[in-house]
Amino acid sequence: MQKKKKIVFINQATGYLTIDIINEFAKDYDEVALIAGSIRVQDIPLDRKVKWSKITKYDRGNPKKKFLSWLIGTIQIFFLLLFRYRRYEIFYITIPPSAYLLSLVLPNKFSVLVFDVYPDVLEIYNIKKTSLIYRSWARWNRKLFRKAHRVFTIGEGMARLLDAYMERDKMKIIPLWSGLTKIKPVAKADNPWLKDLGLQNKFIVQYSGNIGYTHNVEVMVDLAREFVGNPDIHFLIIGRGERVNHIKQIIEDHKLKNTSLLPFQPDDVLNYSLAAADLGVVILDEKSAHVSLPSKIYNLQAVAVPMLGISTLDSELNGHLELFDNGKCFVASDIKGMVGYINNLSNDKAAIQALSENSKKASVNFTIANAKKYYEEYVS
Repeated sequence: MQKKKKIVFINQATGYLTIDIINEFAKDYDEVALIAGSIRVQDIPLDRKVKWSKITKYDRGNPKKKFLSWLIGTIQIFFLLLFRYRRYEIFYITIPPSAYLLSLVLPNKFSVLVFDVYPDVLEIYNIKKTSLIYRSWARWNRKLFRKAHRVFTIGEGMARLLDAYMERDKMKIIPLWSGLTKIKPVAKADNPWLKDLGLQNKFIVQYSGNIGYTHNVEVMVDLAREFVGNPDIHFLIIGRGERVNHIKQIIEDHKLKNTSLLPFQPDDVLNYSLAAADLGVVILDEKSAHVSLPSKIYNLQAVAVPMLGISTLDSELNGHLELFDNGKCFVASDIKGMVGYINNLSNDKAAIQALSENSKKASVNFTIANAKKYYEEYVS
């Protein structure tokens, strides 16, 4: 009798990327499981054959709460792998980032999809390379990545960081994709969401995403202050996070009538809210610029929105915008440069149209077809 193929996926905060990958494995594997604190479904649901073992939710609050949820989650994952899934292959997705370290002691065949490179990301939290935890984690990485079945990552910037821990020929780089399979460009005249806000005749500069400790959303307010005398340009900030109230207070303090702060929008209007932007803002903190490429760029490309990147000029974000010529990147301190860019685009319909078309062309490289590549590389 042929041995049953069993695999368990681990992602404390499961979203469309994990779901799409799992669904590809579910087509071939006999038993598929998921260890997660939450599952957020967008267009495509998780295959019904997948068993969900629920652990504590990933806490997006302050760093202490975040680290605590990671610690508790890792302990729960350990006992589930030790007893319930002891004969399963393991596919770690790096939330919690400490989970894959369990394979230092577990015998299961395992693979890792690296969304964030640890210990490198610890520098964001002022943990130095000379610290014990940083040096130990680096040593564990070299050991674990050598014995992993596959190590996947999502871009060249991440791959360069992983070079410090493993050989490049064992690494598989597969880009991310938009989770909104039905998303498409929407003309302003046909956008009911924008009409409800009364902004259909404005040039919209929009940030939509997390408003956390590592997201310098204040730069949106700084830009808005430069345009208080221009009634044709409006700034939209959409998101959630521990610093929402702080941003709200700054907007109120400066009496910015050209700026709106909204919560995350429900899925049924997400296409309209994203497509409302004439210019989509993508912000990367300097400390994470080389280890991250925000997934929001794939949604913006799918709705044919040009981008204003705010990051270091040697970041992966800047490289992406230069490669596809669908936006421009500025350092956060270059307010004057960003003001000029916004002014020029708001008065040049041909330039906006060209960038929009380039975004749409770029989007064909980042579709759900990439999920199948994970399965193909895994079994090759």
